[in-house]
Amino acid sequence: MLRRDFMRLSASAALAGYIAPHTAGMDRPGKSLGREVPWLKEIQQPHKAVSSSPGLPALRVDEDGRAIETLVDWQRKRALIRERWLNFMGPLPENPEPPQPEVIEEDHPTGVIRQLVEYEGEPGRVVRGYLIKPRYHEGPLPGVLTLHSTTDNTIEQPAGVRGAPEKAFGLKLAQLGCVTFSPMNFLWVDKGERSYGEQAERFRKRHPDTKGMAKMLFDASRALDLLQRQSMVDGERLGVMGHSLGAKEALYLAAFDERVKSAVSSEGGISTKFSNWDAPWYLGESIRDFGHDHHELLGLIAPRPFLLVGGDSADGSKSWPFIEEALSVYELYGNPCSTGLFNHEEGHSVPQVAELRSYQWMLNYM
Repeated sequence: MLRRDFMRLSASAALAGYIAPHTAGMDRPGKSLGREVPWLKEIQQPHKAVSSSPGLPALRVDEDGRAIETLVDWQRKRALIRERWLNFMGPLPENPEPPQPEVIEEDHPTGVIRQLVEYEGEPGRVVRGYLIKPRYHEGPLPGVLTLHSTTDNTIEQPAGVRGAPEKAFGLKLAQLGCVTFSPMNFLWVDKGERSYGEQAERFRKRHPDTKGMAKMLFDASRALDLLQRQSMVDGERLGVMGHSLGAKEALYLAAFDERVKSAVSSEGGISTKFSNWDAPWYLGESIRDFGHDHHELLGLIAPRPFLLVGGDSADGSKSWPFIEEALSVYELYGNPCSTGLFNHEEGHSVPQVAELRSYQWMLNYM
């Protein structure tokens, strides 16, 4: 991104109520703003019901149908929800060895060092990703996993090498004072001419009892391991952000990896009925009969900050019941309840207002 573009982004962000760490007069770069976003109440306002909004079982009801009124009782149900979903996904792959990234290429866009790295994912299997660090900052800085959408640009999209500039989350967050890492989704690793279905089948042959979403969760957690081990990164201030495919991964990582302190999920399709969750590389056809939906995952995320971004495509007004149920759980932890639905109403896209609010959310809540 050219300097004039970055300055334009910073100016636009300031107008939107966000002050970049570079200009905020903070005592150390990358420090959390330590306050709620000014538009939090706006994104917690009820949306009108739409015909495609699902009826959801209440989260704050125990297995015997009694209302959950205490945090202790919620923690019991939370443990059941977590176990149920992990069992449904199947056993996760394992790799006890910490990731050791090897730098393949390096360049220097404005204000950052961008490195293409390779590291071991599953034992014996190499994954690539872009690690981007601010050039003029020393640690500790927040670290953000930025996950690409369904595109053959893969990791080059969030790294700002190729693809839609509004989805260059990794590059721009690094220019705003974070260390970012963008790993390649397994569907593109050694893909060649194979289809996504064929890639999923390759994984199933290695792990026949494990769903594709479990593989994505393993890969994202391993990428978070790599990010957390960076000397510039404050390991207590980690976040995740993604659009579409990346939004699905962000939801699952935030739900099952409690190192995630802040998450943004943009247009992933929060309901198992809103998107192609039944594809073999996600949850497969058995999700249709599972009998549970992703408001339960939002309950696992509480009370950590989670922003759902929709455009009335995969997510939007129809997604409100999920946030409404999540808020009922967040309330058990006390105010403020740092979750909500921002609907930009511009389809399956990332308009500037959504991009800027996503950055503000990440930097405020880590």
